[in-house]
Formats: sequence, C-alpha cells, structure tokens
Amino acid sequence: MGTVVDSSNKEGSKSVLSEKKPKVVFVLGGPGSGKGTQCANIVEHFGYTHLSAGDLLRAEIKSGSKNGTMIQNMISEGIIVPSEVTIKLLEKAIMENENDKFLIDGFPRNEENRAAFESVTGIIPEFVLFFDCSEEEMEKRLLGRNQGRVDDNIETIRKRFKVFVDSSLAVIEYYNSKGKVKKIDAGKPVGEVFEAVKAAFAPAK
Repeated sequence: MGTVVDSSNKEGSKSVLSEKKPKVVFVLGGPGSGKGTQCANIVEHFGYTHLSAGDLLRAEIKSGSKNGTMIQNMISEGIIVPSEVTIKLLEKAIMENENDKFLIDGFPRNEENRAAFESVTGIIPEFVLFFDCSEEEMEKRLLGRNQGRVDDNIETIRKRFKVFVDSSLAVIEYYNSKGKVKKIDAGKPVGEVFEAVKAAFAPAK
C-alpha cells in the first residue's frame, strides 16, 4: 500500500515535514500494555505531544467520512488500516501542532508501515519505546477496564494480540538492530513503569 503514497505524495509531504524537523518517538506495545497511561505521563513531564494512531483513526470514523467508513470496516475485521491512510492523518496532526516533539503511539504497526512512514515523511524516530507485557496480563487489564471501546470483547482482544505479535514485532526487531529500542517491563505497577520510562527519556550522559 505504501507504494501509492511513495509515488504520488512523496516530494510534497517530505518537504513540508522536513522543514519542521519534528522529533519523533514511536511508542509500541500490545493492547492493554499501558501505553496510553504512560504517554500521558510523558506529555506532562517531558512536553511531548501525544498522537495516538488509533485515536486519529477513531476520530476519522466519527466524522462519518467515506474514509471513516472504510476504516471502521477494517477495524471490525481486525485488519490493519493501509499505511497511507494513517500516515496522512499523522502528518496532518504534526503540521497542525506548534510543538516539535511527538510521541506516535500504536504506529508503525508492521514493517510496511515503518518503511512507508520513513519514505514518505523523511523522519527517522529518535528511538522506539517498547512496552513489553505478557498476553495474560494485557488480557486481564483489557477485560477489567470500561472505556466504552467496542473492540474490547474477548474474541477481538485475542485477534488484536495476534495481529500485534505477527506484525509489530518485526518493527521492533528492525529498530533493535539499529540500537533504537528502549524496552520497558510494562507488567509492573504504573509508578514503577514510569520510573523506567523517565530513565529512557533522560539525556545520555
């Protein structure tokens, strides 16, 4: 899917975002790994703007656009939304925000997303924050929370785990080979997890 964007949008998008030169940190972890909570802490303590790929997609669905209907159908099927759709929403959000430091949460979801994002935007992430959490713990957390999420039933949760493991781990392995992954044990209590997060964002001595 990325090839369509590469040929048609590449130059325009690249020049716009390369002028801004935003600092980007990718935040990855399975559903229920506590990414959202920790992103809120990072925003408060380190002044980043939190962009959740999932929230941007859900907002697009709510808008009732044709694009939103397509996204809704894909999410219901547990299919990953095409790269260019998510990248376009992320680019728009980055350009409309005055900040130059962004946490991109829940993206890239697979290797093709990653390659398309770097190719289209010209942005290489500073690092990848990976919240590592066992499937049992994530399942327990998701079933225990009540955020009105239609995609939080047991069958969909397991589908989402499988998609995450099958696709996202390749992205983590890629960035790990570049020395860009900071792995956090997300099975611990929230406070302890944030101490590890703070260490990840501390300037290198």
